[in-house]
Parts: sequence; structure tokens; C-alpha cells
Amino acid sequence: METLRVAEAADRVVVTLDRPERRNAIDQRMVDELHEVCEALERDPRILVLTGSDGVFASGADIAELRERTAVDARHAINATIFTRIAELPMPVIAALDGYALGGGAELAYAADFRLGTPRLRVGNPETGLGIIAAAGALWRLPRLVGEPLAKEMVLAGRVLTGEEALAVHLVSDLFEPAELLAGAHALADRIAANDPLATRYTKEVLAAPEADHPRAEREAQAVLFDSPEKHRRMTAFLERRRG
Repeated sequence: METLRVAEAADRVVVTLDRPERRNAIDQRMVDELHEVCEALERDPRILVLTGSDGVFASGADIAELRERTAVDARHAINATIFTRIAELPMPVIAALDGYALGGGAELAYAADFRLGTPRLRVGNPETGLGIIAAAGALWRLPRLVGEPLAKEMVLAGRVLTGEEALAVHLVSDLFEPAELLAGAHALADRIAANDPLATRYTKEVLAAPEADHPRAEREAQAVLFDSPEKHRRMTAFLERRRG
């Protein structure tokens, strides 16, 4: 791949945004390559860890490309489509954020299930200063994550949060020194991977279901899991440990 570095393991895939000459700005090629990653993870579900190269997550969408896009491109929702696909992957997504996570880079982070940061993280949505809106998820994901008052300050007044501020409002769940960030992401992935992958997948699916669908969705997911061999194996092991 030209814009991503991909490292695969049995239970996870680590994808590094790698356009350091553009501070990992998200261009069409990166979007296309992220679709390739999603296609693979939809076939073979594993945890996804997203990070950036050279101390930057993603400085935003590629402004040179963005400047030339038209109303037709806006209606195609190029970035919003890939971010939604990432959010809907079967297994959890962890975004490990260092340096800038701005504009489209922030919206990519908002699509993850977990966000980890560093003290030097700067996250925000300055799109209105460029004459556009944050149209790839920030206007509805961010209020859910941090509440409407702070989200409005970020998307309407251009407030950029530091790592410490992002931690205080739970936009990120933990901070690490830059050299330890990826290790922190792997530690979180280890905790997820220790659980039953099928139960994890159903939990993510039901969490994302509309509220009105929850009773039915929970019943159907639990029905499948109650008959799974892995549920029987894990519960038997638990009972044997308790007896021991």
C-alpha cells in the first residue's frame, strides 16, 4: 500500500497512516486503501488498531484535494462512507492518537470504539474556518462522545482540545507518553482478545442497534451464544477454577 503500513497478527491488525510529508492527511488513495483493510476485516474479523506515523495521527483531509471537490463529491460522502465502514467493523477499533488529530483525522478517531492519546495530542474540528462543515461524522458522533455544549464549541468556534482536556471529557480513555502509546493500544487489544470473539462481536453489534431494537437484538444474540461451544467451555473452566 502507498499510504498505509499494515501489520497483521492472528487476533489484530495494526494500520499506520503513513503520509508523513503531508502529516498523514487523508487523501483519496488513503480512503481507497482503508476500504481494502475493511474488506479484509469483514471477511476475517479481528481487532483494528489505527495509528499515525511520525508523531501525528492525521492532520485532516488533504486540503489540496478537498479544494477541488464539488457538490457531486460532497453527495458521494467519500470520507464519511469509509469512517462509517470502520465504525461498523465486526470487532472493536482502537485509535491511538498522537500529535494532530484534526478535521477528518478527528472524525476518523471518533469512528473508533476506543481512543487513546498522548499529552501532546491536539484534537478538534476547524472545518468552518475553511468554508466547509465537519461532514464526516463529527456533527453527530462528537455530541454523543463529549456532550452537545463542548461539541458545539469545537465545531462552531474551532476549539482544539489538548490530550489532558480530551482525557478529562472522556474523549480519550487514557494517556500515554508517545513512546508507550502503541504498547498501550496493544494492552487494550490484549484485554479484548482474551474474551470470546463471538461474544465481543455480538456485544458491539447490539450496542450499535437502535434503542427500539435492543430487547429483540439482545435476546437473539444471547440465544446464539447460549448454544455456542465456547460459552460452555469458558463457563466450565470458570466453575472448575472456583472449585479449585
